[in-house]
Amino acid sequence: MGKMFDDLMQGITDMDAYMSGRTEGFQAHVPETVDVKRIRTGLKMTQARFSSVFGFSLDAVKNWEIGRRTPESAARVLLTVIEREPLAVLRALDETRRSEAPG
Repeated sequence: MGKMFDDLMQGITDMDAYMSGRTEGFQAHVPETVDVKRIRTGLKMTQARFSSVFGFSLDAVKNWEIGRRTPESAARVLLTVIEREPLAVLRALDETRRSEAPG
């Protein structure tokens, strides 16, 4: 078949290996840049709400959006996941809060 099919099949094979615990050779792609303002406005959130909901400082969000600072690698990963799967992040964070609650 075509190269795109071969690439897709290789990705599925790699993912299956990773999920089975074989992580040699696996490398996550961390984007060099993220458009924080586009992500935030796409979720129809203010800077304050976005920072509060996802655990960023308000100053960080402001500085990222005006280009004064660039998110660190881990923040870019989280921002990418927020952009693609915001509900999954919210579910994960909600579970964390519940497990940390006394009780």
